[in-house]
Amino acid sequence: MPRSENQKQKLLYIVKLLWEYTDEEHVLSTRELIEKLDSAGIHAERKSIYADMQCLQDFGLDIMQKKGKTENGYYLACRDFELPELKLLVDAVQSSRFMTEKKSRELIKKLEKQASKYQAVQLQRQVYVSGRIKTMNESIYYTIDAIYNAISEDRKICFQYFQWNVKKEMELRHNGAWYHISPWGLSWDHENYYLVGYDSDAGKIK
Repeated sequence: MPRSENQKQKLLYIVKLLWEYTDEEHVLSTRELIEKLDSAGIHAERKSIYADMQCLQDFGLDIMQKKGKTENGYYLACRDFELPELKLLVDAVQSSRFMTEKKSRELIKKLEKQASKYQAVQLQRQVYVSGRIKTMNESIYYTIDAIYNAISEDRKICFQYFQWNVKKEMELRHNGAWYHISPWGLSWDHENYYLVGYDSDAGKIK
């Protein structure tokens, strides 16, 4: 049978299938792997699957074989994150006050991809925290990253202070003055980030 155009991607597809469809409770048999590869336009035979699995194991993937009543199945035994760790991270993201609802959903979706599709269902949880209000400011996530970059690159940052008025409008404080700070670090306290840095104009650490 002639090799398909996708044949060179065969090993990559096998890894993808093991990543998405297997865990300790769910395996893919050789027959199922052949069927799923065939649906992707990749021809495979039983002997070639055995060789592919050995190749991936030699490369370092922790692929285990589980014996069933009728046929054996393969599953990916070790991942970067264990399921309890992912649950902990999802809870932290979901309950974090400084992240918006939108950003929380985006991060949780990415965390779900670290598990099989069966385990991902267990990550779709809802954490209820009394008195917790999510921020509405989407830029906070990127502001924190920008500050960390400035710290690592030993660069100053500049910013303005603002506050919300009674009309729920944003207004600048101190007549819109710009502050130039040499950032030293970020402190996490009561679920808020605080910037620690040197104010050259005031000549002191704030």
